[in-house]
Amino acid sequence: MAELLIGVDVGTTGTKAVLVDPSGRVAARATHEYPLHTPRPGWAEQDPHDWWRATVAAIRDVLAAAGASPEEVHGLGLSGQQHGSVFLDKDGKVLREALLWCDQRTAAQCDSIHQTVGFDKVVEETLNPVLTGFQAPKIVWLSDNEPEVYERLRMILLPKDYVRYRLTGEFATEVSDAAGTSLLNVGKRQWSEVMVRGLGLTMDMLPEVYESPEASAAICETAARETGLRVGMPIAGGGGDNACSAVGNGVIEEGTVQVSVGTSGTVFAPMLEPKMDPKLRVHTFCHAVPGQWHAMGVMLMAGGSLRWFRDELCAEEKAEAERRGADPYEIITAKAAAASIGSEGLIFLPYLTGERTPHADPNARGVFMGIGLRHTKAHMARAIMEGVCYGLRDSLEILREMDLPIEEVRNTGGGSRSKFWRQMQSDVFRTPLVAMEIDEGAAFGAALLGGVAGGVWPDVPAACAATVRTEEPVKPNRKASAIYNKYYPTYRGLYRSLNRHFARVAGVVGKLT
Repeated sequence: MAELLIGVDVGTTGTKAVLVDPSGRVAARATHEYPLHTPRPGWAEQDPHDWWRATVAAIRDVLAAAGASPEEVHGLGLSGQQHGSVFLDKDGKVLREALLWCDQRTAAQCDSIHQTVGFDKVVEETLNPVLTGFQAPKIVWLSDNEPEVYERLRMILLPKDYVRYRLTGEFATEVSDAAGTSLLNVGKRQWSEVMVRGLGLTMDMLPEVYESPEASAAICETAARETGLRVGMPIAGGGGDNACSAVGNGVIEEGTVQVSVGTSGTVFAPMLEPKMDPKLRVHTFCHAVPGQWHAMGVMLMAGGSLRWFRDELCAEEKAEAERRGADPYEIITAKAAAASIGSEGLIFLPYLTGERTPHADPNARGVFMGIGLRHTKAHMARAIMEGVCYGLRDSLEILREMDLPIEEVRNTGGGSRSKFWRQMQSDVFRTPLVAMEIDEGAAFGAALLGGVAGGVWPDVPAACAATVRTEEPVKPNRKASAIYNKYYPTYRGLYRSLNRHFARVAGVVGKLT
């Protein structure tokens, strides 16, 4: 009987499931999408029930596609978008829509936590400042703005952990995702009593914390009926999407760095001890590998910037793609490739929902600078892609300042599947870029963690050694790198020139809504 593993990634646009065998072969994959709601500028919410429905459908799809029986599946791992807040009542019912990682409504609550607990104490406990995307300020926002809902609050979960609850009936989380709540003592890998008390919470409002490959719970009877999985099958602790993606790409040693271009963009560097950027521009979180941490830079809208461009400005390209049976992104990037390197001086700031690294500014917004009569839609597309690369380079430069080794950069996410964008990243970063033979993102890493929890492998390094394979690296083009290197200082300087205007405009928009 085959040994199979399932990885489930509860993403921002949809939930993805993959069915994997011990060699790393993906036997089946399925994705089910759901909407993201933006009821006000800067707000982002989703219905947790949508995550559950998508999870059930995706699991059933991969089992059916592979013709797999429940007995053949030995473990399941969960991954998901980080920082979201799921609020449950005493009966485990959802109280309101979840506030997501890209929600920017909590600037006042971040300031309040820093004042109440003390900024230095917050950093000492969590190794990070409290940022608008994190979970803790969302809890305070609920108390401040929806007190009647807050009165009924009994349990707070992260997105993937709500799905775990529906799968198992148990409340649990793990260290890599919990590290982004502003409630975990990241160095000790346990809940921080200082932060929990500082927010007026009690420990019983938070789930038990596990290590990522550790078995956290098992499939319950109700979930078995809905999903087709067997009762009692172990569920790994799992991980936040970036930590799981790093596991799936074998980024588990110092010197190997992951650059991911999905909806958001991240630069992820494993560490054997929890180091911090003195300027607090990158996060220090727990890795999904026990005994490891990672430094991570985050840009909120990487591939999301190109998706906005596709959806709002590329009706012609979408119609052409439909006629040709092609992906609209293929047509958009082909036109972008025809524009000159540097987009003839057109520079894009990809801050469509604020920014995290290096500015931590919820008021920042997207900007095209340098538009001239010669510029076309192709130049705009290329400028967006170049702007994302510049933003990711910001994080790489910070890692270098921290003296973290960068010996190999592995590329993942939807942006890595475009050879054009992958070459552009290499050119902007001025470093070779390695693509993955199997690039299924966080769901693949979650499956490997499920394999460790289910006893298929003894630990995460063994799982990676058995399944992770790389392709030949893309090397930077010297001429292109030189051109990008001339534009990069201008990109970096634009934010400094505009940040006070971002704040001023945000104040006007806030008064008008």
